[in-house]
Amino acid sequence: MTTAGEVMAGVVMVGGSGPSDRHNDTYFPPIRRYLVDAGVAVLSYDKRGVGGSSGEWRDATLDDLAADAVAALDFLRAQPGVRPEAVGLFGHSEGGWVVLRAATTARVGPPWVITNSCPGVTPAAQERHALSRALRERRSARQDVDIDGSLALFDLLVEAGRRGAGFTEAKRLVESAGKAAWLGDYWPEVDERLWEFLKRKQDHDPVPDTLRLRCPHLAIFGGADPLVPVAESIHRFDTAACRPDRHHRATLTTELFPGADHRIHPAHGTRPAPGYLTGLTRWITGHADGRPLL
Repeated sequence: MTTAGEVMAGVVMVGGSGPSDRHNDTYFPPIRRYLVDAGVAVLSYDKRGVGGSSGEWRDATLDDLAADAVAALDFLRAQPGVRPEAVGLFGHSEGGWVVLRAATTARVGPPWVITNSCPGVTPAAQERHALSRALRERRSARQDVDIDGSLALFDLLVEAGRRGAGFTEAKRLVESAGKAAWLGDYWPEVDERLWEFLKRKQDHDPVPDTLRLRCPHLAIFGGADPLVPVAESIHRFDTAACRPDRHHRATLTTELFPGADHRIHPAHGTRPAPGYLTGLTRWITGHADGRPLL
């Protein structure tokens, strides 16, 4: 946990997919420093089985990961000098799915939630989108790339997961597809344990969680994000926000940074896009008077 001086608000930061630690690679530290300097207490943590955390994230469900986020939320609320009613949740990428679920399952919900490059679609749909884009880029350099065959193989793997197929069958599908079928970053590190994790989460739909929100939601996207179907995600979040049965406090603010990537960095940049840190901080401190809902 990091604090500096008088605390106006607090935020739990949840990392993205894979073995993300408290720093989410190198992504969280500059955001964390900026928020702390602005009077926001920040807590980020190692995912299960990563860094100083016990357990194994590949054995978890998204509900398990959400329970970890709720535990972190309760811990930060209990710290001296932190106003518990002003502590919210921030989730990057997969972490966005996690904090949306955490916000709806916490005994005392947060006063606000932020999703950062979080797909508004299922993991399977998001991975297919990312693969399709990567295939088109790869095809420009290598004409032997079979785009249709690769996407067909991906669809077969998704259907196999829905049938509960084991890792042996999944490997057989990949091996029988031949070298022209390329799965990009989706497949190379998949082992039996990761296959089971992917099967469990592939059809998770974040929209039902957004419908159960009882607090403001800030959804941030990079306009050039190669991993997320940004337009479709915004459309799905917007449609959910317009539902008449949504809680009256569950407002939606969407922030799009044109030309920014999955980490909201400008093209070929390694720092946050102009206006990102100031806007994020302004939104958090502007909601510091919000109240958690039972």
